[in-house]
Amino acid sequence: MRVMVIVKATEDSERPLLPTAVALAEMGAFNQRLIDAGIMPPGTGMGLKPSSEGKRVAFDGADRTVIDGPFAATRELVAGFWVWTVKDMEEAVAWVKRCPNPMPGPSEIEIRPVYELEDLR
Repeated sequence: MRVMVIVKATEDSERPLLPTAVALAEMGAFNQRLIDAGIMPPGTGMGLKPSSEGKRVAFDGADRTVIDGPFAATRELVAGFWVWTVKDMEEAVAWVKRCPNPMPGPSEIEIRPVYELEDLR
């Protein structure tokens, strides 16, 4: 099964601050373990820039409205993500528990199953 592993944004991730060298090294080592275990293909885990650099497009019938960031409700935003292939949700949870904290302070990581074509038939 494939899952999207979502790093939830925090006040820290919404500031244009780069991670420390130690944090980058720890996350790089974790990503390499995922790759070595066949959980994640190289290049499929990414951090996102703050929402202040983003845009949203709102749809209402045929109308499209562009909304400039930053966006409210920081804890509802995504700061980064991975796409993993795991045998089940328990394996995904076990891997997330091994992850270094992606933020300097408290943070959350959400795991969501990906719809596969056979789910839609």
